[in-house]
Amino acid sequence: MHVHIVSCMAHTTTEVVISDRQRLPKAGDDAPTHITSGSGWSGRTWLLLVVLAGALFLDGLDISMVGVALPSIGADLGMAQSELQWIVSAYVLGYGGLLLLGGRASDLFGRRRVFLTALAVFGVASVVSAVVDVNALVIGLRFVKGIAAAFTVPAGLSIITTTFAEGPARNRALSIYTVCGASGFSLGLVFGGLLTELSWRATLLFPGPVALLLLFAGLRVIPAVRRRPVDWAHFDVAGATTSTAALLLLVLGVVRAPEVGWAAPATLAVFGAAAASSVAFVVIERRHRHPLLRLGILRSVTLVHANLSGALMFGGYVAFQFVVTLYLQDTLGWSPLMMALGFLPAGLIVAASAVKMDRVLDRVPTPVLMIGGFAAFLGGYLWFARTEPGMGFAEFLLPTIVLLGIGFALTFPSVNAQGTAGVADDEQGLASGLVNTSVQVGGAVMLAVVTAILTASEQPAGSGGLPGGMTTAIWLVSALSVIGLVGALGVSWRTRRSARAIPLPANT
Repeated sequence: MHVHIVSCMAHTTTEVVISDRQRLPKAGDDAPTHITSGSGWSGRTWLLLVVLAGALFLDGLDISMVGVALPSIGADLGMAQSELQWIVSAYVLGYGGLLLLGGRASDLFGRRRVFLTALAVFGVASVVSAVVDVNALVIGLRFVKGIAAAFTVPAGLSIITTTFAEGPARNRALSIYTVCGASGFSLGLVFGGLLTELSWRATLLFPGPVALLLLFAGLRVIPAVRRRPVDWAHFDVAGATTSTAALLLLVLGVVRAPEVGWAAPATLAVFGAAAASSVAFVVIERRHRHPLLRLGILRSVTLVHANLSGALMFGGYVAFQFVVTLYLQDTLGWSPLMMALGFLPAGLIVAASAVKMDRVLDRVPTPVLMIGGFAAFLGGYLWFARTEPGMGFAEFLLPTIVLLGIGFALTFPSVNAQGTAGVADDEQGLASGLVNTSVQVGGAVMLAVVTAILTASEQPAGSGGLPGGMTTAIWLVSALSVIGLVGALGVSWRTRRSARAIPLPANT
C-alpha cells in the first residue's frame, strides 16, 4: 500500500509517496493523506473511520429511534398527535433542508472544523433535550440536532473521500461508512424499543454521550489542513439562503399538507414560495462567480442518477416502515420492543455486509448493484402486500425484512460511492451534501405522502388483510422501487454502451 500526500498551493499539486506503515497526519499537519490501498490500515486510520462512521450511525439512529418513543413522549408531556409529529419532522427539516449548505461550508471553512463543531452541538443538544419538559423546547432542540447532522454528514463523507484515494481504499472506507449509516437507521428501532422500556428520555439522551466521546477521539485523529483566511466573496450567501429556503419550504409544505389539506391555500402558498425560491436559486447560481452549487456538476448522468436513486430508496423505505409500524402496533397489538425485534434481521444483514461491500464495489459497477438492491426492495414490499389475517411472523414479515436488509446493503453504499466518484476534492463536500439532501428530502416527502394516504382513506381492509389505505401505500412504495430499478437498468445499459464505443489502442 502507498499513501499519497497531496498539497495544493497556487493551484499546483505535488504528490509524495510514503510507506503504508506511516501514520495519518496528526491534527494540525499541513496536508491530507491519500491512502491508496484497501488493506493493511493502521490503528489510527481505523480510529478515524470509527469517528466518522460513528457520527453517521448516530444520525441514522436518531431518525428512527425516536419514532418508537413517540407515544410515551406524548403521554408524559401531554402532546397532541399533530404536535407530536414535529419531534420527527423538526429533525428532518433541519437535516434535509441544510445539507447542501453543510457541504459547502465544509469546503470553505475546513472539513475538520465543521465536523467537530457540529458533532459537539449534536451531543449537547441531545443531553439537554432529555431533561427539558417544555414541548416547544423539545421540538426546537430536535431541529437543532437536525441542523448539526446536516453539517456532520457532508463534512464526514468529504473527509473520507479526500483522505482515501479513489479506488480500493475509498471503496472500502465508503462501504464501511455508509453501511454504518444504514445500520444506524435499521437498528434505531431496536435501540428505541429497548430504551423506551426504561424511559423515553433515555431515547433522547443516548446519542449525546456517544457523540461527545466521538468528539474527543476526533480531535486526535482527524487530519487538519492549514487554511488560508476565508474569502467571504467565495461564500454564496444569496444562494445559501434561497436553496435552504426552497428545501425547507418544500419539506414543510409536504409535512403539513396532510393536516391542512393538499389543496388548501396555505399549502399552495408554501409550495409556491418553494418554487419561487428554487427559481431564484438557479438564477443566482448562474450569475454568481463562486456559486454554492456549480450547476455544471449536474451534467453528470451518474451523479444525478445516484441522487434520484437515493431519494427513491430512502423515501420508499421510510414510508414502508411507517406503515408497518402502524400495522404491527395498532392492528396486531405488538409492543414497541416486539416490533423493533421484528426489524432486527434487516439491521444485522446491513451490518454484516460492511466487511464485504468494499470488495463488491471494486468488482461490480454501482448501477448493477442498484439493480439488485431495488429488485430486493420490490420483492420485500410485494411480499408484505400479500399479508393475510392469521399469518405468523415467518410467513408475512421475516421474508420482507430479509429482502429489505439486502436491498439496503446493496443500494446505500452504491448511491454514496457513485454520487461522489470522479468529483474533485474541492467539491466533495458539495457532492456528498447533494446525495444526503436527496436521501433525506426523499424520506420526508414520501412519509408525508403516505401519511396523507392513510389519513384520507376510509376503505375497509383489502384482500391482503391490511387496514385502510395501507395497501395503497404499499403499492406506492413498490412503484418507487420499480422506477429505481428501471433507472438503474438504463444507466447500466448506457455505461456498457459507452464503454464499447471507446476504441481500443492499436497494437504497436
